[in-house]
Amino acid sequence: MTTELSPIDRAKRAAARRAAEFIEDGMRVGLGTGSTAAFMVARLGERVRETGLRVTAVPTSNRTAAMAKEEGIRVVTLEEAGWLDLTIDGADEFDPDFALIKGGGGAHLQEKIVATASDRMIVIADAAKGVAQLGAFPLPVEVIRFGWQATQRLLAELLEGQDVLGREITLRGGDKPFVTDEGNFILDLHLKRIGNPGTLALALNQVPGVVENGLFMDICDVVVVGHGDGRIEIRDRNSGRVITEPADAATGDNAFSGLKG
Repeated sequence: MTTELSPIDRAKRAAARRAAEFIEDGMRVGLGTGSTAAFMVARLGERVRETGLRVTAVPTSNRTAAMAKEEGIRVVTLEEAGWLDLTIDGADEFDPDFALIKGGGGAHLQEKIVATASDRMIVIADAAKGVAQLGAFPLPVEVIRFGWQATQRLLAELLEGQDVLGREITLRGGDKPFVTDEGNFILDLHLKRIGNPGTLALALNQVPGVVENGLFMDICDVVVVGHGDGRIEIRDRNSGRVITEPADAATGDNAFSGLKG
């Protein structure tokens, strides 16, 4: 029985499948975490099985690692891979400057490490993730368990001097805290609007107890945006170009070939 995809899932799938076509034989690739990244991993698995594509993958979470192995994709650690050609991952928000909020799935620590250990990062997202200014999505901050409440108080003090609209901080999971793959907690910062994400990103990581925050600055190179009708847009930060493709273009020629560099 075939399940009809919702417009959002169709958009995610279109972006993910298109981005997966950029992976070339022999590449070392970082695999993101989340619902959009899952579509990409599934498509990559198809290519591995159907065409014999050889890739070495570094997953950004235990969930992604398990899925990649099920798809028949060769999985290694980042230490074993050394350096990556490309990372493909989703985002909770992206702005016109290619700044991101990530971490809705609780994997932004590994995601940021893997993305910055790559020559390029491609973000895949449905069109609704594009915003004029970051902050509507809660900003995740991973913190160690020891003294997390003290860390929360320090974060609250920090936010008083930042250009943000909201300052509420909540522990993800509440009475049953969400625990990351590294055994840490996540504090979600409900900021509503972030006036200067670069300044905030640097300040957050100076707070004792903070491991990493979900602001990705100057990391993303390309955003592949999916639409509910299956259309995609490919936005390249370095060239400033935007390529629009019709539905189901992922089965055609590789439009990313002209975006390298």
